[in-house]
Amino acid sequence: METQKPILALTMGDPSGIGPEVVLKALAHPEVYEKCDPLVIGDRRILDRAMVALDIEPLLIDEAGGPATAVFQPGTVTLIDLRDADPAECPLGEISAASGKAAVDYVFAACDMAMAGAVDAIVTAPLNKAAMFAAGFHYAGHTELLTERTGAEKVSMLLIGPKLRVVHVSTHVALTEAIRRVTKQRVIDVIQIAFDACQALGIENPRIAVAGLNPHASEGGLFGNEEATEIEPAIAEMRAKGMDVSDPQPPDTVFLRATKGAYDIVVAMYHDQGHIPMKLLAFDSGVNVSLGLPVIRTSVDHGTAFDIAGKGIAREESMLAAIEVAVQMVEARNASME
Repeated sequence: METQKPILALTMGDPSGIGPEVVLKALAHPEVYEKCDPLVIGDRRILDRAMVALDIEPLLIDEAGGPATAVFQPGTVTLIDLRDADPAECPLGEISAASGKAAVDYVFAACDMAMAGAVDAIVTAPLNKAAMFAAGFHYAGHTELLTERTGAEKVSMLLIGPKLRVVHVSTHVALTEAIRRVTKQRVIDVIQIAFDACQALGIENPRIAVAGLNPHASEGGLFGNEEATEIEPAIAEMRAKGMDVSDPQPPDTVFLRATKGAYDIVVAMYHDQGHIPMKLLAFDSGVNVSLGLPVIRTSVDHGTAFDIAGKGIAREESMLAAIEVAVQMVEARNASME
């Protein structure tokens, strides 16, 4: 692909939520166009509806047939219009099967374009799981949807905030299942993913912290044995490969230590263990990255926020940060191929 700036496919998200608003608000920042060529995948009728609620200068919408025919410039939203979200069937702030299907359509389209090399990365606005389920798509989220679509084998979720990076051993599963998934091999895989992710972000020799599963990282076996049987053997194997990996750290202090600069990234054992500190520290500015896919995908780290959809008050900081991280990852990938 001959372009000086990466082309990013921005999916509009669930039409009934705040996704269209945050996409439009982000693209109202001219500096976005200095870093990349943003190509929105969505429905013009929904963007027109969202525009009415926004306190920004009206944006022109240019319907493109694809990246090759698109013209990217500030003040204009370059859109591939899938024409699949009738506003009458996608009411603001409500779960809708039509919205769920449309949101999945946008992700599928962006994924297929990235797999074909037509775009350099995908940046996603939020889905609503209930709406997806109502439409017959039984995915827990973007990560699972993209894993199946691309045929990827080992995918994990990376959260990035201004002071914290977290990658997970498991995400959208019941807590009992999350405990079962803490195996030596899975911990090895995620430590490797954490290492590769840091390098993709320009950290040459990352310092990786590993959170324990149990309180106080089991405190020598007093509160469980997964640290001794699964986590510590995984750490030893990765240290033997030359990686800077900590002992299992007490989960109640490791994230604080990371924010103070002791570590570059934390391996969390399950969804809430990693998400709670990230949401607390970077609710409006966090970024979600799917690692292990054959394509680059970043996302806002918030939901569809039906309670404020259509009110024009959704904040775009997370979308701007997701665009920034996608650009960084594309540039790092291109540099590694030179």
